[in-house]
Amino acid sequence: MTTLKIQTIESAPEGSKALLEKSQKAYGMVPGLHGVLAGSPETLEAYQTLHELFTNTSFNNEELTVVWQTINVEHACHYCVPAHTGIAKMMKVDDAITEALRNETPLENSKLEALRTMTLTIVRNRGHVSSEDLNSFYAAGYGEEQVLEIILGLSQKVISNYTNHIANTPVDAGFKKFAWSKENVES
Repeated sequence: MTTLKIQTIESAPEGSKALLEKSQKAYGMVPGLHGVLAGSPETLEAYQTLHELFTNTSFNNEELTVVWQTINVEHACHYCVPAHTGIAKMMKVDDAITEALRNETPLENSKLEALRTMTLTIVRNRGHVSSEDLNSFYAAGYGEEQVLEIILGLSQKVISNYTNHIANTPVDAGFKKFAWSKENVES
């Protein structure tokens, strides 16, 4: 089992201290992921910046959740799936959406399902999508801007998901009740 050190505000490299203080202020704690990322001030800053940019895209809270959780589940991130389950609750996203994403079942809302499908296509095919894939996505009411926004969300999730795989980051106490593993998904 691999692990990386979880930094605190006190133990972090100088360049990460203010970034961890920002996390503390925003979340009332330093999330374990942020503590791990603090081992590289540049990586923590990139993650925080990408998070802020992605949350300011054209996507609403449900759509943000669809992109984040679709990627988290596809990457089998033991940390991010529970964290984003809790975040979705805070964002007042319908539990049925979150459960469908966690269980890899189709979403009832056809537009959100088109977003989930396009996100999966981009992730699984490493950005190689067909004209048919794009046309289906556009027919659901999305456009080129949203294709690029999915890529932005994916870049944020690659940082967090891959870091959590390598670090084996413990799930934060507030999200443990939303524990998840790929093995428990009923297909």
